[in-house]
Amino acid sequence: MLIEAKFFRFLKIVGVGYKVRVEAAGRLLFLKLGYSPEVELIVPPAVCVLCFKNNVICCTRIDTQRVHQFAAAIRSCKPPEVYKGKGIMYIDEVIKKKQGKKSK
Repeated sequence: MLIEAKFFRFLKIVGVGYKVRVEAAGRLLFLKLGYSPEVELIVPPAVCVLCFKNNVICCTRIDTQRVHQFAAAIRSCKPPEVYKGKGIMYIDEVIKKKQGKKSK
């Protein structure tokens, strides 16, 4: 299988027990994000998804708009929270953490 890839979008999953796996030759993406059922996403045919380790996802293909749109759909399943920094974020994204409650 020859893959032409011009555009990449890497996402990392941060959190205890958060995992990702790809099945059916890269057509199904299963995300374990702390919800009781796994989140299942069907990968569109214009996008190829690769999984490195169990917490890094790579969306790639020729069409930049479809790659970025699918990466945004993955990120919207569990966007990063500002207090603990857990969730799905782009690899080059910086989350500014908030302090939270102060105890007196």
